[in-house]
Amino acid sequence: MDNKKNGVIAILAASLTWALEPIFAKLAYRNSDFLQTSAIRAIVVALTAAIYVIITNKSQFRVTKKQIPKLIYLGIVGTVIADLIFFYSLTKIPVVNAVLIGHMQLIFIILIGFFILKEDRLTKYDYIGILIMVIAGFLVATQTLSNLLMLKLGTAGDLFVLMATVAWATTAVVLRKYLKDVNAGVLTFYRFSVASIVFIVYLLFTASIVLSNVYQILVGIIVGAGTILYYEGLKRIKAAQVSALELSTPFFAALLGFLVLGEIVTSMQMFGIFLLIVGIYFLSKKEESFF
Repeated sequence: MDNKKNGVIAILAASLTWALEPIFAKLAYRNSDFLQTSAIRAIVVALTAAIYVIITNKSQFRVTKKQIPKLIYLGIVGTVIADLIFFYSLTKIPVVNAVLIGHMQLIFIILIGFFILKEDRLTKYDYIGILIMVIAGFLVATQTLSNLLMLKLGTAGDLFVLMATVAWATTAVVLRKYLKDVNAGVLTFYRFSVASIVFIVYLLFTASIVLSNVYQILVGIIVGAGTILYYEGLKRIKAAQVSALELSTPFFAALLGFLVLGEIVTSMQMFGIFLLIVGIYFLSKKEESFF
């Protein structure tokens, strides 16, 4: 199987795991809280990544001194802060809201590259894509036409997901700029190991190190597998192709949210999913500068 096919399969599999993640998280919340679930998830992800690295190449655990601060940043900002905010938001909003707003990360990656790093020049397609995706986000958050007419533009839960999305975008930029040559399993291992240390300290002080249900383990395994698959896919296919394939995540999430949790997707949210696809199409016009 050629490199491109491997990349496509990896990204599609990662998209499925990310659709499953909020489903398992919500199932875990039935007899646990988001903090405990986030902590166990981080530990299981780190263990999953360690097994992957050991199987593939033991020597790749080594990183340089210059890479350590960046890996710590990924762990603190990307997992302790962003993932925790995201998991909290899942207690407030439907899965489809969380997944679609999370997919607006691409907007912030582009804006950070343009305004902060001064690296990427924005084209007319970028501006069009960003505008369309912002509109898509509003439609998903408002859910219905009546809410939109009354200017009920989402909830605090939607805002929390947006905050997590901005934080994830900063880690993606750090990864692109400083860590693109690090093995996918190693990136995942160190990112979630850093978070695990923070969470373990918290759990020790609160005396809440306890496994409440199997879903807490499952969410860790699928996130570990999904993160590794995503990083591996990025190495094999173009960023525009990655962005397009990732659009399967909202559809997986909407379907699973309905079948497993009984969550309803409104017609306005479906239109928002369509606009998200259109927005990604325009942003993908400049594919060579994403990663």
